[in-house]
Amino acid sequence: MKVLFVAGIAPIVKDPAASAAFYRDALGLPLEGDDYLHTGALAGVKHFGLWPLADAARSCFGSDRWPADVPVPQAVIEFEVEDVAQAAAEMQGRGYRLLTDVKTEPWGQVVARLLSPEGLLLGLTYTPWMRES
Repeated sequence: MKVLFVAGIAPIVKDPAASAAFYRDALGLPLEGDDYLHTGALAGVKHFGLWPLADAARSCFGSDRWPADVPVPQAVIEFEVEDVAQAAAEMQGRGYRLLTDVKTEPWGQVVARLLSPEGLLLGLTYTPWMRES
């Protein structure tokens, strides 16, 4: 088998209204539809990886252990934004809790992280090498 590209990603949502408020209203994704919100208007995936939970915990909390009082995410999804600080402030202003304030990772990516209503670890990012022509 030869995988050609990631064709799509869709969180499985328990509370469609909360997820619509998060992705469509807070993040501003151009979602359309009634029961199944979707879009084909976003550019494709530039990275796919398997991120160990210990590494995600270290990125978010500075420890190899995920805190017991925070739901353990099953996946990470990162949205490249124009301005990470502005995007993070907007999400906080809408009542979402940041797990990390804006910071630069050792590999050079600027990121703020939070959990989606479904428990996905979400990154608001600036990734310099993905912006190069």
